[in-house]
Amino acid sequence: MSAHLLDYPQTSGNRGIFIRLLRYMLPHRGKVALSLAILLAATATDVFQPILIKIFIDQYLIPHHFPENVMVALAVGYMGLVVATSVLNVFQLLLFQMLALDIIQTLRVELFDKIQEMALSFFDQTPVGVLVSRITNDTEAILDMFMTVLSTFIQNITVLAGILIAMFALDARLATYCLVLVPVIAGVMILYRRVSSPVFHQSRQRLALLNAKLNESLQGMPVIQSMRQEPRLKREFGDINESYRRARFRNTQINGLLLRPLMDVIYFFVLMLVLWYFGERSFAHLVNIGVLYAFVTYLSRFFEPVNNMLQRMNFFQQAMVSAERVFQILDNPLLAPKPEGTSDPVIWRGQVKFDNVSFSYDGVTDVLKHISFTAEPGKTVAIVGHTGSGKSSIVNLLMRFYPVEHGRIFLDGADLKTFSDKELRSKIGLVLQDPFLFVGDIASNIRLGNEEITDAQVEAAAQFVQADTFIRRLPEGYHAPIGERGATLSTGQRQLISFARTMATNPTILVLDEATASVDTETEDAIQMALKKMRHGRTTIAIAHRLSTIQDADLILVLHHGEIVERGSHQELLALGGLYHKMYLLQQGGARE
Repeated sequence: MSAHLLDYPQTSGNRGIFIRLLRYMLPHRGKVALSLAILLAATATDVFQPILIKIFIDQYLIPHHFPENVMVALAVGYMGLVVATSVLNVFQLLLFQMLALDIIQTLRVELFDKIQEMALSFFDQTPVGVLVSRITNDTEAILDMFMTVLSTFIQNITVLAGILIAMFALDARLATYCLVLVPVIAGVMILYRRVSSPVFHQSRQRLALLNAKLNESLQGMPVIQSMRQEPRLKREFGDINESYRRARFRNTQINGLLLRPLMDVIYFFVLMLVLWYFGERSFAHLVNIGVLYAFVTYLSRFFEPVNNMLQRMNFFQQAMVSAERVFQILDNPLLAPKPEGTSDPVIWRGQVKFDNVSFSYDGVTDVLKHISFTAEPGKTVAIVGHTGSGKSSIVNLLMRFYPVEHGRIFLDGADLKTFSDKELRSKIGLVLQDPFLFVGDIASNIRLGNEEITDAQVEAAAQFVQADTFIRRLPEGYHAPIGERGATLSTGQRQLISFARTMATNPTILVLDEATASVDTETEDAIQMALKKMRHGRTTIAIAHRLSTIQDADLILVLHHGEIVERGSHQELLALGGLYHKMYLLQQGGARE
């Protein structure tokens, strides 16, 4: 697995990650300020409730003095504070959750946009399931942090501050003793973070592997069933699932020890200290029962927000790990090649020239070595060779999927590096061996979101490549629904739609990467005339497996181990009696058999 791609670069520590997450709140300053104002009001109404009870006990209950108007005022005041606290908490929670949804929406869009800009080398080495896990599971964990953790921490820290102020107002000496709780609780939180962080990393990694294996299994189901790989896949999935279960169980063990049980022990020790303090004072001074009640109540309320925060530490730790994984993608420098310079040239004739181009995917082994050739406007250059000879790499460089590191490629005399993406993609039409169709209908797959292409142009493109006949036989014609990857259509039908998609944009340069390799012989015969029409007036770069499909090419290049070993027309190459001649005899013999 491409851990080196996904782990670069590292964001420095939980503090840096948390600060970076908080920056996403800056565009929502108004909503944050309103939420904090409501939170302060809710905290004030909550903290003042025991004060009313203390007043009732000390001034009226113990003296047995119950004036009706005061009792009503105290009761109404207490109930009013309870209702106000509840209402204000509801509003501030709603505001925080709306804020969290807005932030995660922004983060997911940023993440998706970044993935659209990543270099193909990134996807070559990164399992799809791992990326899906980061876009879905990891962002969901961050959402939980903003929805529950952040609001809970802000609310409870505010409550703790209010409780400490009230405790100092009741008994400054005892409240000072209770301040010892602050470093103790902070120490528990730090200990929990340090112990749980590696476990959460392992858990998230296992979950990503689980998604990757699941994605691989679903996409390869025909091969799995045909090759009887079910037992192996079940065993591998079970092993990954077991490792994920062990990581989560370890997390549960840490939570069971360091969260509420430990806080309960600390609470009871402090409660014993408070009771001993008031008991000791009662021998020399009169103790106000109301003060004792209020202090014990505040002590209980002090540990309630602490327990809430510790319970949320679980989500916080998950969110920090997930945010680190998300930021690793957002910070990854492996972007698709971008145009250089400001000249902004255009493709108008379609001349393609490779000048001493060498290329390596891994920076070690060259898959292309000193490639030089010129495709003149309107001419067809075919590239043939055994598997792994570098044919598709030439297409990848021409489409600027990968940067040209050694040598240069020119389009109409201008360096490929200087063209805008829009100019390249609109003037170069690419047809791959394995056509990819999107969920939708046939018309939308031909148009591909280009609203400038009318329905008439969609139908004209389909007619041009001989696809109109089978499309009109479908119950809904051009509006026939297409499932994921076009699973409801045959391979030949999917390829014809990809032909129509390419011709709808009327490209100047046509690139065919073994475009007929997946098409049956009958369908191939039907589209050969269409291919000839497609190539007419266009510069065509055709990678071919079947030599019979490129015999009329103006120039044929024979690749072997990344080098051009032969070049010429079909007849010229046969006359040489070299590698092309051997390939031709092998295919002719296979065809006769």
